[in-house]
Amino acid sequence: MKKKFVFMLTASVLASACFASCGKKSEDETQKADTVTDDRSLEETADKSGNVNLKFWCDEDEMALFQELIETFADDHKSEAAIKVEYEPIAAADCKNVFLEDVNNGADVFCMPDDQLLTMAASGVLEEISNADTIAAANLEGAVEAVTLEGKMYAYPLTADNGYFLYYDKAYFTDQDVKTLDRILEVCAQNGKKFVMDWSSGWYLYSFFGNTGLNLTLHEDGLTNICDWNTTEGKITGEDVAKGMLAIAKNPGFLSTQSAADAMKNGTAIAAVSGVWDIPAAKQAFGEDYGACKMPTYTCAGRQIQMASFTGYRILGVNSYSKHKAWAERLAEYLSGEECQKLRFERAERGPSNKNASASDAIANNAAISAALAQAEFGVLQKVGQKYWAPVTEFGNTMAAGNPSHIPLQDLLDQMVERITE
Repeated sequence: MKKKFVFMLTASVLASACFASCGKKSEDETQKADTVTDDRSLEETADKSGNVNLKFWCDEDEMALFQELIETFADDHKSEAAIKVEYEPIAAADCKNVFLEDVNNGADVFCMPDDQLLTMAASGVLEEISNADTIAAANLEGAVEAVTLEGKMYAYPLTADNGYFLYYDKAYFTDQDVKTLDRILEVCAQNGKKFVMDWSSGWYLYSFFGNTGLNLTLHEDGLTNICDWNTTEGKITGEDVAKGMLAIAKNPGFLSTQSAADAMKNGTAIAAVSGVWDIPAAKQAFGEDYGACKMPTYTCAGRQIQMASFTGYRILGVNSYSKHKAWAERLAEYLSGEECQKLRFERAERGPSNKNASASDAIANNAAISAALAQAEFGVLQKVGQKYWAPVTEFGNTMAAGNPSHIPLQDLLDQMVERITE
């Protein structure tokens, strides 16, 4: 019951923000959408000329491959309908904002990150998908969770690689070295090099708090945060984490930077925390000695704590207002299926969410994708309210600078948590 309350309340909060652009479906529209999905054949959803006109959004650098896949889909079904697709390069990260500005001109099928799911579902753009049981059985558990609200799936899992892990140069590190951050920093300092990580981002900074027993989650309203990172009780306190971070910051082998790619390519970094988007930079920098693995442990309260992460998934959404929703769903299911995910991995190194595709020998032999999948075991979905980001950025910058004003750590933690939970 609580979960249902969370979703319905969030929907009502968001409705005022998106009503002007998307309005409400009329009873006729709702009945029509239901009829198309449940009762009418795919052929009947085409217009009188037999055409099925769809619009597709994805990142510009993925457009060529998606277009190739979609053209294959259209050719395979040419006896059923004349499928014509308009392609627009809308970045997945911008999908929600662009969509809600004008739902009537939104794509029929679109790529987006999983953290936009709640807003898109609450606004009515996404509805429960067809064939949910089949889609769920074919995909990794975390990917299914990422597209699920109230026990219902609202989108199609596409990738399982939108997280972070460790890149490293094998010319400097052994497999044993990269298991602990203490050893990584030692090797970096000995060689006049750096371990780099972006401490100005709450996305990365979560890694220090995530596996300590401290809590960060959403309230029942789905908007505000619950956070006890300033706790003074328990086996590990907030101050223990802060002290661990300060010890790292003061190590000559550490550098906080917003561009791991630049640090690797210019020779500054021989170990870096980043994601699959920096595969080219890491390969260029480290050459034959390029390596990747899950995040290391770090020293906190006298023990080794496995660094956590926010995990993320790319997903495909289907516009509930689509005039050809049945065909849009069929296209989304095809693009997110095993064979297409395998091809996207082979051609673009996109980590698959499909169970069979992710279990292949090719994935096992790909250092970065294997690292992303291994780190997912120690990660959680990014479900935080907007008030989380700014105070954590300020805290991270202060820690990275070594707390130059010598503010008591408990005060810094109290101030951060107070703002996170406003």
